[in-house]
Amino acid sequence: MKTFKLIVLCFFVSAYSFANISLNEKNALIALYNATNGSEWNSTWNLNASIDTWYGVTVENDRIVEINLQFNNLQGTLPQELGSLIYLKKMNLGFNKLTGTLPSSIKNLQELTSLELFMNQFEGNIPVELASLTKLETLKLYSNKFDGTIPQSLMKLTNLKVLLLGSNFLTGTIPSGLNALTKLEKLSLMDNKLEGEIPVELAQLKNLEELVLSTNQLTGDLPLEFMNLANLKTVLVSDNNLNEEYISISSMKPISLLLKESQNSTAILDIEKD
Repeated sequence: MKTFKLIVLCFFVSAYSFANISLNEKNALIALYNATNGSEWNSTWNLNASIDTWYGVTVENDRIVEINLQFNNLQGTLPQELGSLIYLKKMNLGFNKLTGTLPSSIKNLQELTSLELFMNQFEGNIPVELASLTKLETLKLYSNKFDGTIPQSLMKLTNLKVLLLGSNFLTGTIPSGLNALTKLEKLSLMDNKLEGEIPVELAQLKNLEELVLSTNQLTGDLPLEFMNLANLKTVLVSDNNLNEEYISISSMKPISLLLKESQNSTAILDIEKD
């Protein structure tokens, strides 16, 4: 009889630990665990424990708002159930061994402000569904195997401050429509297969601090209009097919200030010779 009472008590304790988090959210986490070989994670989950004790999961007001599982040996693909985490604000799955394409259900995560999937092995096109995540401020997809062109739909993410798409297999040209991302501070498209000229429209990004376009197949010239950007401190465009071999610029001072000090735009572009 005592054993029976203990079993019943354990059942109610276990049920209560999940009671305030929706079943859809719980099932989404369990699907992520199962799809990415959760038993082999560096820090795994006790699925019988309260969700707010699970490593890398942040719960606020009975809602799952953050998942941070970087460097955690996730292997496999992301499940469609992930789209049920509709209150998620931040997700960082960087430095893992995730493969396959991003699930289309990612479009449901419309509260996301930060999506970091860098240093994995994701493939396929950058999904147009990301355009639904209009609250995104940070999007880091670098060091994967994404191919195809940079989707025009990303220009809808007008709250973006950080867009890092480097070290993939992206082709085509740099969209001039990136100038719609007026809050952008960091843009990296390095180490892809991009071609064509650097759009002068990028010089309209008044908040830009870092522009990294090196190791592509870009042609033409670096627009001198970039020298008017008051916050721009880093420009990396080496290892392309530009008309001039521009030397990388990285300074604590904005390039516009360096220009005033030197009164010579050519000297600015050569400020850090190796």
